[in-house]
Amino acid sequence: MHPLRFKMEHFDASLSTYFRALLGPRDTRVKGWFLLDNYIPTFVCSAIYLLIVWLGPKYMKNRQPFSCRGILVVYNLGLTLLSLYMFYELVTGVWEGKYNFFCQGTRSAGESDMKVIRVLWWYYFSKLIEFMDTFFFILRKNNHQITVLHVYHHATMLNIWWFVMNWVPCGHSYFGATLNSFIHVLMYSYYGLSSVPSMRPYLWWKKYITQGQLVQFVLTIIQTSCGVIWPCSFPLGWLYFQIGYMISLIALFTNFYIQTYNKKGASRRKEHLKGHQNGSMTAVNGHTNNFASLENSVTSRKQRKD
Repeated sequence: MHPLRFKMEHFDASLSTYFRALLGPRDTRVKGWFLLDNYIPTFVCSAIYLLIVWLGPKYMKNRQPFSCRGILVVYNLGLTLLSLYMFYELVTGVWEGKYNFFCQGTRSAGESDMKVIRVLWWYYFSKLIEFMDTFFFILRKNNHQITVLHVYHHATMLNIWWFVMNWVPCGHSYFGATLNSFIHVLMYSYYGLSSVPSMRPYLWWKKYITQGQLVQFVLTIIQTSCGVIWPCSFPLGWLYFQIGYMISLIALFTNFYIQTYNKKGASRRKEHLKGHQNGSMTAVNGHTNNFASLENSVTSRKQRKD
């Protein structure tokens, strides 16, 4: 056996022992599933993602941006269809299994649980695919869209869902993934259409996607809290973790919403008033205010989030 492979297997065995001591035994229904037996591939993919986020803009700094228009249409269409499939399958699986909204264990719905598990594996895998969101930003030199919110959300979701799939791959875990799949149908269809210049004047619902995401997080906290107040066989530790994670997303998305929409509107009103008072919106003491022009140019770009 190659020494490196031996070390990796030993490291994985040590990790598995630690995870078992911390979280208990894994769910055997997903044993042997692609990427789930071993945490190392998920961790390595996340580390490579963060490395590209750091090095990618440096590499592209003195290079021309790529258009990526054609591939973006295909990519966004593909994720729209995948999200629609996951949403439909989760809704039907939950309905067939007669899931309890207030609390649902992981071993009480038989074949319906297996249907939910299979769909949630695709949900986990979709988080790996969605790393491409950031890579397209880098290739197109839209670095202003690579925000703390964007990187935090993308880097954490893949890792969180590896743990979810290994320990609580169905039951109460379904709710947030179902809502998120629905939001992603709206979001990726929007970005797919916005890749076509002639369609951009007709796209008006970007602001409401962010509002929908905030509503999604609040509803997930409410539904998760139900499992704490009226507990069942679903492990409480996972519910507490999800509530904490949703709170972090609400804080970041609220900040994004304020920065993107409220301040943009206030800035426009202020500039309009200044224009009437001074007779010019860009001249300051006889010189063009290049910094303000650059700032307005950046903030007027459509920011994309997950």
